[in-house]
Amino acid sequence: MKKKSESIYLQIANTIEHQIKKDVLKIGDKLPSLRSLCNERGVSLSTATQAYLELESRGLIESRPQSGYYVSYAHKHFRNLPEVSQPIMAKRFDKVEDIMSVVIQNFEKAQTYLSSASLSAELIPIAKLNKSLMAATQSLKDSGVNYSKVGSVKLKTQIAKRSLAWGGKLQAEDIVTTGGSIDSISFCLLALTKRGDTIVVESPVYFGILRLAQSLGLHVIELPTHPVTGIEVDALKKVIERKKVKLCILISNFSNPMGSCMPDENKRAVVQLMEKHHIPLIEDDLYADLYYGSHRPTSCKTYDESGIVLWCGSFSKTLVSGYRVGWVAPGQFKEQVERTKLYHSMYSSTITHEAVGNFLEVGRYENHLRKTRLVLHRNSLQMLRCISEYFPSDTKVTRPLGSMNLWVELNKKSDVIELYNKAIANKISITPGRMYTLQNQYNNCFKLSYGMLWNEKIENAIKLLGKLSVK
Repeated sequence: MKKKSESIYLQIANTIEHQIKKDVLKIGDKLPSLRSLCNERGVSLSTATQAYLELESRGLIESRPQSGYYVSYAHKHFRNLPEVSQPIMAKRFDKVEDIMSVVIQNFEKAQTYLSSASLSAELIPIAKLNKSLMAATQSLKDSGVNYSKVGSVKLKTQIAKRSLAWGGKLQAEDIVTTGGSIDSISFCLLALTKRGDTIVVESPVYFGILRLAQSLGLHVIELPTHPVTGIEVDALKKVIERKKVKLCILISNFSNPMGSCMPDENKRAVVQLMEKHHIPLIEDDLYADLYYGSHRPTSCKTYDESGIVLWCGSFSKTLVSGYRVGWVAPGQFKEQVERTKLYHSMYSSTITHEAVGNFLEVGRYENHLRKTRLVLHRNSLQMLRCISEYFPSDTKVTRPLGSMNLWVELNKKSDVIELYNKAIANKISITPGRMYTLQNQYNNCFKLSYGMLWNEKIENAIKLLGKLSVK
């Protein structure tokens, strides 16, 4: 009975949200009273109240004492999206290394964390994970204190089973477990490239990928990227036809930092392009489970018939970062990747990998995801509302359909490093856009993350950032 009630109030909330975003209901409009909503929808007062509370939590409406509920969000009020990136083709700049070091060093100084793309402790099911850890120590040989040469079969099996949701055809033996997504990418790059090779990435792109490529002596080409649909396929095609590209790395779903999600047709086109030119595609797919819609998006791996895609992921962003549980399905390159892993890390963690395998096996992960996606969706709407209210009118911001990152673009005269210094002085951490490129660009951009429980402290921090952004 409870599930039915929850379903009805969410249906009502989703319908009203749709009307708000389509401008059927406009900012300032008064909504029907709770009693009127009960009569219109044929629901109880409790259900009607839940629906409005849900809309309040999403930042869509507000309650005014002795007056009623009003629309407080207007989709059109959010100004234009950031422009399609146009990375410059120039000599790399070393300044980015200094910025990364400073941001990482200052992280502990902050009290309001708007820079970390990971879930806060309040959103992690710690007690249930502890039970899974205990079960792992009880079931593993020697309580899991020794190396596991093959990795957790239970974990691999669960990852393979979950691939069915996006059209994957994986089996446990296709999976190589690692200590996280960046470990997976590292093994792939070490296995398939050598110093001086050229790789292609979207731009802006996760700074960890850039630092890794730099450390391996790789030449990185950054390509134009749309804030909604991801990498520009035509630009990718032109580069591949004109230059000798060794491989491509893409964050296909809810990219870090822009939050873009490649449409199915783009994913299919990219995979076909890679197959035609025999170029491996490393797909970093660690955010896909954090979708806001009705279903998980497909992956590039979905359309991979030849094994050209090395599909990487982890539970660091969706469940728990400290356990260091990641994987790669290397396709036709499995032998090279397994050998590289053996050379560089020998074996995967035993207990934490088995614990996460247990967590998935009993169905706790999917339950956790359902709750987490709701929180993150609400947070994204709250943060968009705050940016529209508190930031300069010419501010541009992405509107992702999943994950926990927003990309903010200030006017061209703005210096985000200056903003960062002011923010950290007020114990607020943000991530400067300059970190997400090897070129001298995105100096007026920054990323905000919202993997936390929303509260007044968060809103006040964004309000202050807005004031500090005024030039």
